[in-house]
Amino acid sequence: MLFRSPLSFKIKFPGNCCWNLSNSQARYLNLTLLNRSSHMIVNYGENGWQIISQRAHGLLAGEICFNWKKEGRPQRWLETILATAEHDDAFNEFDNDHILLNENGGPVNFKMRKFEKAKCEVLLKQALTKSRYIALLTSRHIRFLYGTSEDKSAKIYANGLKKIEKVWMEEIGITEKEISSAYSILEWCDAFSLLICQKLIQPENRKIEISSGPDELCYQLHAPQENILNVEPWPFETEQFEVRFESKTISQLKFKNVEEFRKILIKTPPEIHAYRICKS
Repeated sequence: MLFRSPLSFKIKFPGNCCWNLSNSQARYLNLTLLNRSSHMIVNYGENGWQIISQRAHGLLAGEICFNWKKEGRPQRWLETILATAEHDDAFNEFDNDHILLNENGGPVNFKMRKFEKAKCEVLLKQALTKSRYIALLTSRHIRFLYGTSEDKSAKIYANGLKKIEKVWMEEIGITEKEISSAYSILEWCDAFSLLICQKLIQPENRKIEISSGPDELCYQLHAPQENILNVEPWPFETEQFEVRFESKTISQLKFKNVEEFRKILIKTPPEIHAYRICKS
């Protein structure tokens, strides 16, 4: 079978920011960042399925958030870090999730998941047991994911959260501006983590946008060396730091049922991935 090399092109953003991507990469990234749901991240490689749990991805986002510059941190900083690390913790592949396989018996990647109201409810209830502030950030994340969804029920649910958010903000005395700024940090760190976990970092030191962040700047990511990442402009407190996350690689390509897949997933030893994030 012959494969054609996709055409390469550039996508421009405000502030002269751009992605140098192929057609196929651009379509993939669009599906990933604009229509993503919560669930494990599945990458296919020469050794089989690489599985990154939703909670491992969230923890990586929390590690990134932890290093944010002090002058830009919200007053309730620890809660912001916790909300970032736990922004999709309702999904637990080891325990309570039964939509783990597709119709062919392979693991389901998070982009294939549809809106699940029950999961959103669990996520919000978990957040409320911690604080109204964490619940607000969690609600904002749900609205970010589904507020413009083509799924009518998802859109209605997400937009309905606006009313309860107003009540929570009044209860804890926080402004719309404060919570929006804090959420923009969470969303930025989530996007950064997803780029790493999905192996979307571009080769040959090419730049890719992360997200705009709380200051509406165009932050770009590139890799001058393997496992070394540069971010421009620099949004962190120290000039460099390390982050780590775990994945599991399963050589078996097809599974009889969810129970078989889960059993193998739990028993498979983890692989540790480390990146040094440095100022250019």
